Amino acid sequence: MANNNLKIIFSGPVGAGKTTAIQTLSDTAPISTNESASDMTKKRKQETTVAMDFGIMNLDGNEKIHLYGTPGQERFNFMWDILTSGGLGLIILIDNTRKDPIKDLLFFINNFKDYIDQTALSIGITQTDLCSYPRIENYHDALRESAISVPIFQVDAREYSDVSMLVQALLFSIDPGVDTANE
Repeated sequence: MANNNLKIIFSGPVGAGKTTAIQTLSDTAPISTNESASDMTKKRKQETTVAMDFGIMNLDGNEKIHLYGTPGQERFNFMWDILTSGGLGLIILIDNTRKDPIKDLLFFINNFKDYIDQTALSIGITQTDLCSYPRIENYHDALRESAISVPIFQVDAREYSDVSMLVQALLFSIDPGVDTANE
């Protein structure tokens, strides 16, 4: 990974914590394209991402990870291909309080399948403090049924250590020799 500017994509449904995760990790003021929610999204939150979120995480040796967050609404899915271009991998965040979060996960895996097949994936489950079911093992079971083996963690998108762990797991799955001890 000689490139000094790496790119990781965050995706998942509305309200899963993509914007928050990027704000948590970014060493610069993040850029957000949030607009007032005007559809069923406003039941979950007042604003929603319509194009992307962007932040920069500085690593040792002048390397930077560019963090891009996709819109969670399917109607903005044209941005998904644009944002994944040139990326190292995908982090999917899933809100455990949604009606069927495992279905949400499988939806995003299916929609990003070609990208995931060429790169890497790690998964973070948010809001487990508000809804403890499904449990991590239920997600593992669903992934196993789909013949997918990737890192999956319970995370709080507001906690640097949680979100950083997702990035480290993604980087490790790309290159097990990556030194992440100093992040």
